[in-house]
Amino acid sequence: MVTEKIFNNDGDSSYTKSVSSEKPIRSVVKAVSWRMIGSLDTLIISWIATGDVKTATSIASIDLFTKMILYFFHERIWNAIKWGK
Repeated sequence: MVTEKIFNNDGDSSYTKSVSSEKPIRSVVKAVSWRMIGSLDTLIISWIATGDVKTATSIASIDLFTKMILYFFHERIWNAIKWGK
């Protein structure tokens, strides 16, 4: 595990924090970028399957939001798991 010492005003290290975990905002940005790719994939597959762009767009729109939320929580849970770090 990689750590970073945090010093107080006297120069004494007051605590050590882990720098191997990601901040939540990074998980949000990763979720958004991945969902853009995933939603395009869903749109194309839905369009091929249904033959209707309007239906495909509706499916991709719902998919965009539900999977982005699920991905964010998936990332945060895995970030808390020590295994493999």
